Amino acid sequence: MNRIFQGSFSIIVILLAWQGISSAGVVPAALFPPPTKVVEAWIEMVRSGELIKDVQSSLWRAVVGFVLGSAIAILIGLVTGRISLANNYLSPVIQLLRPLPPVAIIPLVILWFGIGEISKLFSIAFAVFFPVWINTHVGVRDIPKTFLWSARTLKVTGFSILWKVIFPASLPFVVAGLRTGISIAFIMVFVSELAGASSGIGYQIYVSQLAYRMDRMMAALVLLGLLGAIADIGLIRFIGQVFPWLKFLGQK
Repeated sequence: MNRIFQGSFSIIVILLAWQGISSAGVVPAALFPPPTKVVEAWIEMVRSGELIKDVQSSLWRAVVGFVLGSAIAILIGLVTGRISLANNYLSPVIQLLRPLPPVAIIPLVILWFGIGEISKLFSIAFAVFFPVWINTHVGVRDIPKTFLWSARTLKVTGFSILWKVIFPASLPFVVAGLRTGISIAFIMVFVSELAGASSGIGYQIYVSQLAYRMDRMMAALVLLGLLGAIADIGLIRFIGQVFPWLKFLGQK
């Protein structure tokens, strides 16, 4: 309860400072609209139906891209972390691609797949893949040898050792990668929607900038941040339900 109060207090202070700076004219309200104007812009977009449509589009892209990128990353991370031959062949390729800024591949992806949903999902999944893979890979390789020796002593082999020993032991690393990945997914949603989208929060920000509607632009930016935070909390709650023994999740 104390942590919730402290977090709420910080947010309230920021909102009051924002309102004060804008109202005092320190920064022109046309360029830095106060929170009251942002709320009015939200109401305007809700009434027009734009907000719901944009949120649905962005959430769908973020979730699908995140799930695709994470699933592939966890699978490959388990393989490269466990099998030396796979690690020798796959890790150099992944490490070569990992430094590439995901934003930089968007023009190439558009040439490959056009400006439809496939290019957006590919860009998001590509960006999500690397933090999830590296955490899974390191988590598997960091498992104490005694865990594996004990499993073999109990005649746990093959897929069972992967599911009952390796995956649970590496799960804290995997969760850390997933939390990073979900944040990156929302960043990439914004970037991908700037190119060829007809709906979405990123599209709304772009259109609002062209129309010089800073209130709508700020409203969309705040909303994008809120969705990212809610998605992170939802991810933690979901993992906590599926793997209740990961008690540390509730303390982060």
